[in-house]
Amino acid sequence: MSLEEFKTVDASTLPIGKLITIIARGQTLYLNHTLVGLGINATQLHFLFEIYHQNNMNQENIAERCNINKGAVARSIKKLEDNGLVIREIDENNRRQNRVSLTDKGKKTLKESISILKIWEDEVFKGNAIEKTVLQQALKEIAIKTIELNQEGCNGKKEQKH
Repeated sequence: MSLEEFKTVDASTLPIGKLITIIARGQTLYLNHTLVGLGINATQLHFLFEIYHQNNMNQENIAERCNINKGAVARSIKKLEDNGLVIREIDENNRRQNRVSLTDKGKKTLKESISILKIWEDEVFKGNAIEKTVLQQALKEIAIKTIELNQEGCNGKKEQKH
């Protein structure tokens, strides 16, 4: 569907997940294009956020929190390490695990990336009918509910009846 066709579609006929997917993919394309100068991509930026919010986290936790397989995480972390953005150290409690933390360069790159994200968000919300903070809060609540539903489903707590 072209952009012009999409503009004419009644929003109430579109699943919320579809709209969120379109936004997420659009943001990823934008970030991959604009982060090139910083030597990272959108996925690696996501890892930097996770590592920043929980310093010294292990790669397995990064994989779980980002919902990405361990091999892909290991490859991305290696690239971030090669670029001097993170440090990997063997976890003393589990020598098979690596703990990952940001370097000063990683913190600087994250800060610059946040500025790029702000530009994108400012542009996206320009002339929008809904206030950004209201949408953020609503999406956070939806995200929490989504995680809870998935955890219940994975743990077999709730079975859906048809």
